[in-house]
Amino acid sequence: MASKSEHICLFEDQAATHFSPLIYFRPVYNLRCGIASLREKTLHFFPRSGYTLQCRDYLAGYMRHRNPGVLVNDIPAGRCLFINGRTVMESRLRTSLMPTGAGDVVFTSGDNVVAAWVSGEVLSRLKRNLGRLLTLEDFSGITTEEVQADLVTYPWDLVHRNAAQLVADYRILTGKRRSPVSVASLRRRGVQVLGSDHVYVSEGVSVKPGTVLDAEDGPVYVGRDVQIFAQATIMGPASIGERSWIKVNAQIYPNTTIGPVCKVGGEVEGSIFHGYSNKQHHGFIGHSYIGAWANLGAGTTNSDLKNNYGLVRVQTAEGVVETGQQFIGLMMGDHSKTAINSMFNTGTIVGVSSNIFGFGFPPKYVPSFSWGAAGETFTTFNIDQAVEMARRVMARRAIPLLEVEEKLFRTIFAITADERRLRGMPH
Repeated sequence: MASKSEHICLFEDQAATHFSPLIYFRPVYNLRCGIASLREKTLHFFPRSGYTLQCRDYLAGYMRHRNPGVLVNDIPAGRCLFINGRTVMESRLRTSLMPTGAGDVVFTSGDNVVAAWVSGEVLSRLKRNLGRLLTLEDFSGITTEEVQADLVTYPWDLVHRNAAQLVADYRILTGKRRSPVSVASLRRRGVQVLGSDHVYVSEGVSVKPGTVLDAEDGPVYVGRDVQIFAQATIMGPASIGERSWIKVNAQIYPNTTIGPVCKVGGEVEGSIFHGYSNKQHHGFIGHSYIGAWANLGAGTTNSDLKNNYGLVRVQTAEGVVETGQQFIGLMMGDHSKTAINSMFNTGTIVGVSSNIFGFGFPPKYVPSFSWGAAGETFTTFNIDQAVEMARRVMARRAIPLLEVEEKLFRTIFAITADERRLRGMPH
C-alpha cells in the first residue's frame, strides 16, 4: 500500500498522438477500457497517494475546471512517481513500481517509459516541461530498469483489451458485494438471468420484462439509474454505464462497454461508447470506439472484418498503420454525427465534430470538422456552427457548454487545420 507521502503524476507521452481523434478533448488516460478509464484503474492501485494530472498545455484549463481540487501540470512534491497514462495498471505492475530506496529510477518496456521515480534536478527539469508530451529523453540521467507492463498504443488496443478489462474491473468494483437489485426480484419481473452469480445491477435501475441478462461467459455490470427496455439482450462481459438507456430489442453482445448517459439500440459487439453518445436505432456497430456526444443515425453500420478476412490497415492522421488485427471497426471522435443508413468500411477513423450523410462509404479517414456526403467532396464544418451545434446537443442533457469548453473547441479546430488542408478541403 502506498504511503501518504507518495505523490504520483499521470503523464502523456508522445505516443498519445496515436489516439487521435479520441484525445483531442481529453488526455489519453481518460480513455475508457473495461468499466473504468485508464486513469481510474491506476488511481485504484494508489488509493492513499496525492496525484497530479499532466496534460498538453491547451487541455490544462479544461482539466482544472473538470477536476476541482486536483493538481494539473503542477507537482508540489520533492519526489514523484510518474506513470504513463497509456498504462493498463494491474497489481503485479503496481508491486514492481514499489520504491526500493531513495534513488531515482525509470521503468521501461522497450522504448516506452512505463513509470519513473524522480527527484532533484530531473524532477525540476520535468516540472518545466509539464505542458507538453513527455519523452524518454526527459527522464535521462537516471537508472533504467525493464519491467513487464501493458501499454496501449492505438485506439483499437482499447477495444481488443476490453474483454479482459471488463472482467478485471467487475471484480474490483463489486468485490464480494451482492447486487443491490437481487436476481430473484429481476426474475419476478420477467427478466431472464443467466449466470446469476456474475450479474450486478445497481440502485435505481429499471429492467423491463423479456430482458435477458446473460453472464454465463462473462460478468454483466449495470450502473445506477439505467433503463433497460423490454426484450433487450445483454451478453457478458459487458458494462452499462449509469443513466444509460438500452432500447427495445437491443442486442448487446460480449466485450461491450456503454459509458454513462448513452442511449443504445440495435446491435453492438465488442465496442466502447465513451459516454453521452446515442445509437438509438437499428444498425450494427462492432469493434469500435465511439467518443463522447456522438450521434449515430438510424441504420448506421460499420464493417469490422474485411471480405478476405485479412489483417486491417488503418489510415490515421500520422499515416497508414499495419494493425496486425483482423477485427477493427469505427473510431469516431467527440461530437460527430451520422445521418440515417450511414456506412463505414473496416478500420475507418472519423475526426471530432464531423457530420456525415449520403449514400455509400465515406473515406477511411475523415478529418476533424468535416461536413459532407459519402462519395462526394467534403468541406470544412464552420467552427461557429460546430460550437452552436454542440451547445444545442448538450443543452438537451441539461449541460451547458461553458466558456472553457468553447475555447477548447476553437483551439482543436486550429490544431486540426492541417488534417483538412492536406486533403484539399476548402475552408
